[in-house]
Order: sequence, then C-alpha cells, then structure tokens
Amino acid sequence: MKDQFGNITLFNADCMDILRDMADNSFDLAIVDPPYFDGPNKLGYYGASKSSKGVKRPFYEVKHWTIPENDYFVELMRVSKAQIIWGCNYFRFPFGAGRIVWDKVNGRSSFSDCEIAYCSLIDTVRLFAFMWNGMCQGKSVAEGRIQQGNKALNERRIHPTQKPVALYKWLLANYAKPGSKILDTHLGSGSICIACDDLGFEMTGIELDPDYYEAAKNRLVSYQMQHKLF
Repeated sequence: MKDQFGNITLFNADCMDILRDMADNSFDLAIVDPPYFDGPNKLGYYGASKSSKGVKRPFYEVKHWTIPENDYFVELMRVSKAQIIWGCNYFRFPFGAGRIVWDKVNGRSSFSDCEIAYCSLIDTVRLFAFMWNGMCQGKSVAEGRIQQGNKALNERRIHPTQKPVALYKWLLANYAKPGSKILDTHLGSGSICIACDDLGFEMTGIELDPDYYEAAKNRLVSYQMQHKLF
C-alpha cells in the first residue's frame, strides 16, 4: 500500500522490498529506528503488565519485530547519502565514529537514561536533551529539560518505541539541508512525518505492521488538518 500526503509518501510494506527497487542515493538523509531485540516477538507484546512498584504499564501488541541483518544496512547506505541510525550500539554492522545521544531526562525510571544513534555526518558525539518519561514530556526543542506543564499538550503514545517530534525536529534542523529528501524505513508512530511536514521536508516512510501504519497515517492526517485550520 502506498499513500501520498503532500510531500510525505508512506508505504505499508517490508522495507527491504521497497529499498531494493530504489536507485542509489535516492535520499539525502535516512533517519531510522530499526528494532534491535526480539523479545516482543516471543512474547507477542511489548512492555510489562506491572512495574516493580506494581503500577500497570502500557501494553502494546507486537506482530512484526524483525531485527535487521547486515543486508538491510547495506541497502540503506546505498539508497541514502547520509544516515542517522538509532540503536547502533546493538548492531554489529561496522558504523563510523559519529554519535548522537538523546538524553531522556527520565530521572529514576527503570528505562534507559538515553538512546544512541550513529550519524555519518559527524565524527564526534552530540547530545540532545528532551524529557520523555511517561506523562512527563519536554516543553520544547529549546527547553527539553523542562517538563511540559499542560498534560493536554503531550504527544499521545501510539507505539511502544515512539520518539518525540521534538527529537526529529532537532535532527532535521542540525543535519538536513533545505530541500533534502528524507527516508525512514521503520516509521513506527510517524513522529518524523510530523517534523518533516512542519519543516517542509520531502519524506518517504515505510512501516510493515498495518495497524501501526494506519495509526501513523491517521496521526499525520490529523496534524495536517489542524495545521491548515490554524
């Protein structure tokens, strides 16, 4: 399935099927967040029913959670001129030295304090801080360490590994150039779609799971409609 929403093209498909049909250097920048462990596949869901404190956690059904092999990274680097790859520390593919660290400012949460991405555009380590801990979310790109006071403005979680729109806006502002074509092979919640639409980037997103695809698509459509109203 293929859908078009302005400059945003979405595919409900296996990313390898789509990538193999793409020409070399089709995209200026790929920003991807592939799964890096297969626990959800074995359990059939992501998350725990209760935390260590007995608090019930969100429950997400998982039907497609395939850890990419080296051939995925080969194809990704063939079709894109530059790459930002989240979870690079879990893969054995020979990435370069550049790293981006997302500090989640999550206090004493049992989840990871940060996430790490490979960035082919740098050979140093850069840090972006944005609070992302349950209902505690950052205020803005510039004030990510400050909690958003109005919970009604929080992003609604629709995917187990959802990343904030602010993170993608920061990445695009720092590592994409005006007119860049963006690729995401594991669309998930579609946060990158919102960021690309808001900043005017042409983007292609691919998602295998039909339910998450529909949720991400509906999220983008709702955002675009709201954006036109205001």
